[in-house]
Amino acid sequence: MRYARVRHDGRSHWSRVEDDVVHLLSGSPIEGAPAVTGTVSLSTVELLPPVLPFVFYAVGLNYRAHLDHARAQGYAVGTTPTQAEVGYRANNALVGSGAAILVPPDLAGPVEAEGEVVAVVGRTLRRASRAQARESVFGWTIGNDVSARAWQHTDRTCWRSKNSDTFKPMGPWIETDVDPVAQTTTVRVNNEDRARFATGDMIFDPWDYLVEASRYVTFHPGDVLWMGAGATCPITPGAVVDIEITGIGTLSNPVLADSVAAPDGASD
Repeated sequence: MRYARVRHDGRSHWSRVEDDVVHLLSGSPIEGAPAVTGTVSLSTVELLPPVLPFVFYAVGLNYRAHLDHARAQGYAVGTTPTQAEVGYRANNALVGSGAAILVPPDLAGPVEAEGEVVAVVGRTLRRASRAQARESVFGWTIGNDVSARAWQHTDRTCWRSKNSDTFKPMGPWIETDVDPVAQTTTVRVNNEDRARFATGDMIFDPWDYLVEASRYVTFHPGDVLWMGAGATCPITPGAVVDIEITGIGTLSNPVLADSVAAPDGASD
């Protein structure tokens, strides 16, 4: 099944997507079995982030190829992780497929796209076994972990390099019937392949992270866990970036320069 959140006639709806048809639902399929309240064409709706997470977890440096690339670029990324540790991202950065990625006007330096598979948690999880972690995942979606490298390497935290508004496209929907580690992730810019990697070629898999993190924090239905990227590629205003994961779909977003000036007196 493919489930999405869409905007139709000015209202947001949970929905079930079948080819080019969208069945509007009476509620969230994550915690129930909602009824179909209407059917519309996919072309008539706006795709929203497929879930609004209670907590937005993210994994960093979870692919050896990404570590090797970062080191080759001269970044001091440290050693290969030896345990499954999660980080956090900000919900304000989420946008759906089709929405613009806005590059802030005062950002100098490279902006990169990172295609990631995303686990959507479907039940409360605390001190989970590996089997319970597997059973807890409702489905899988796609994320683009847009990263402003200059800010990432000069700020004390990743507050704006990873979390600026629009820097976390997610979608286009949640796919419940897919094995995420058996897929291929492809990053395209203006329809040109820029990066491709085996989605499952991770240092630690999704269930490793859910088991480890749930020892200390409680996962709730609707939480998301972004699994890191196997490769990155630069993006610039005027481009369209597509993240395709086989078995799930394609997350597509234009990149635009944000023309809104900073308030008077604001500075870096």
